[in-house]
Amino acid sequence: MKRKTKLVETTAPGTGSSPKAVEELMAEFDRESNTRHFTGLPQKIMEGLLVAFALYVFWMTLIATPPEQVRRASFLGLLILLGFLLYPIKKNHASWVNTIPWYDVLFALLGSGAYFYYVFNFEAIVAKAVNIGTVEIAVGILGLVLLVELCRRVVGLPILVVAGGFITYAFVSGHTVKRVIHQLFYTTDGIIGTPLGVCATFIVLFIILGSFLEKTGIGTFFIDLANSVAGHASGGPAKVAVISSALEGMYSGSSVANTVGSGSVTIPIMKQTGYKPEFAAAVEAAASTGGQIMPPIMGAAAFLMAEMTDTPYAVIAMTAILPALLYFTGIFMMIHFEAKKLGLKGLPKETLPNFWKLLWKKGYLFLPIVTLVVLMSLGRTPAYSAVYAIFTAVVVSMFSKETRLTPKTFGEALANGSKNTMGVAVACAMAGIIVGIVTLTGLGQDLLHVLMSVAGTSKLLALFLTMVSCIILGMGVPTTANYVIMATITAPIVMSMGVPMLAAHMFVFYFGIVADITPPVALAAYAGSAIAHSDPFKTGVLATRLAITAFIVPYIFAFNPAMLLIDTTPLEVGRIVLTSLLGIYGVAAGMEGYMFTRMAPWERLVILAGGLMLIDPNMITDVLGIAVIALMIMGQRTKMKKAELVSA
Repeated sequence: MKRKTKLVETTAPGTGSSPKAVEELMAEFDRESNTRHFTGLPQKIMEGLLVAFALYVFWMTLIATPPEQVRRASFLGLLILLGFLLYPIKKNHASWVNTIPWYDVLFALLGSGAYFYYVFNFEAIVAKAVNIGTVEIAVGILGLVLLVELCRRVVGLPILVVAGGFITYAFVSGHTVKRVIHQLFYTTDGIIGTPLGVCATFIVLFIILGSFLEKTGIGTFFIDLANSVAGHASGGPAKVAVISSALEGMYSGSSVANTVGSGSVTIPIMKQTGYKPEFAAAVEAAASTGGQIMPPIMGAAAFLMAEMTDTPYAVIAMTAILPALLYFTGIFMMIHFEAKKLGLKGLPKETLPNFWKLLWKKGYLFLPIVTLVVLMSLGRTPAYSAVYAIFTAVVVSMFSKETRLTPKTFGEALANGSKNTMGVAVACAMAGIIVGIVTLTGLGQDLLHVLMSVAGTSKLLALFLTMVSCIILGMGVPTTANYVIMATITAPIVMSMGVPMLAAHMFVFYFGIVADITPPVALAAYAGSAIAHSDPFKTGVLATRLAITAFIVPYIFAFNPAMLLIDTTPLEVGRIVLTSLLGIYGVAAGMEGYMFTRMAPWERLVILAGGLMLIDPNMITDVLGIAVIALMIMGQRTKMKKAELVSA
């Protein structure tokens, strides 16, 4: 199945895409970027509304103490009001400057009014419990329908299809409209449930932090830092893309936005170096998607996981290190072997920044992230830590004349943070619908019974079926909402197989995230292909191959949680790190068919088997894997020397 993509023109070979082209790409593949355009006074009014919303979030989170239902409903009500003013009914309507159709104004007022009806009548509605009247049912239906429409505009159809299927199941199961609306609209098991509560409490603050980090110039710093480390190596530009995208992706919270933002610079340079368009786009998509599993932030999912598993944040961050290291090492090694196979060189060293000079000059840009991690590790709340990190970012911006915040740019950072919250918050509200239906119908247990009846006694088959479910459920869903859906529906299934809770949550999170590069949806891969002018489906397949570690490692820690540092010792951790890295080396060589020279098909199969044995943290498989890899390395070196003698 091929998907048509809009190709963009670059400003010049190797210089990256023009700002206009990047903006068009973001609107095409990142629904959150498909907003109306405002100029002059309307622009100032809209920015003022977005800034006011950001200030409201700070006040509601840090100062006010309303009932939780009131806080969540008012948060969503304001978002719906802004959402219909910002997002057009169709993509091509975004070109209408300073124009808001009457029906969108009506939708904005009705949608927000439904949620504020709940806010202002909260006590009376709570007293009625399930005995809500006709008015409450009508208000609930109105609020639900307009939330769905806004989700279609901001997030896209995939999550709507999933949520619609769950709602249909509730009615098929015999539940009445009254019961379903009460569950979804008036309880904390539905739309205003835990996902939205977490978003309103601290995820929105992390998104605002990301907006302030962009203002400090940290994105450019990450690219320069990656160039100083790997730009001169074989196939350097691709390795730069991996490092910079890993760093940017961990705080962006969007695989697609990261692919377009970084890829507009890295993909043209990779093509100029000699990489095929499909490979260049796949590298960027795979690396940008991997940023979502990159500690310490993990696209804000780390903090959400800490809440949902009742595990200290420091433990979550430590647990995620080794799998993320293996993921990016796998991509890095495949890039290296591809470059060696094609004879690609790096960039001239004299044109690249010096690592230590760059770190000395701009290393302070890490301070907001360091502040966030230190405070979270000390046990401070996510909201407290995020606010201090934002304050640190403001201070850091003052260190350079180019990034120094003025009242105008400060307001822009707040406004962008509010706008970027839209997609995540709406997706979290939709995730709340899924959670509500699962709670109402007991669907989770039904899914477990179906899956186990198909898998029988095979844990491996059960995990495989869960993986497929996660990839389907994760299609086109932002990182945080993606994790919420996985944690609610599929994590309990994995836990029922005897997998520890943290390992189960990591398992489903990984496979929910890789939906962004797995065909047929593969939004991040398609976004990269539009920049590279490559075949989108081939790009998705290549990105999946590059990210092969993400399809292997979760199975390993599901069977042996020692990889997640669960119930293990420092000595055991050291052994796991070394053997796993050697295993990834073998897997990467087998996937690329090249180590020191080209491999025969049987050699590829043998070294793949050896690599997989080493990734499994087991003493017996480690010994066998080391033996296989060692023999293959010796065989490859002998083969290379013979080829050199013949050519001489």
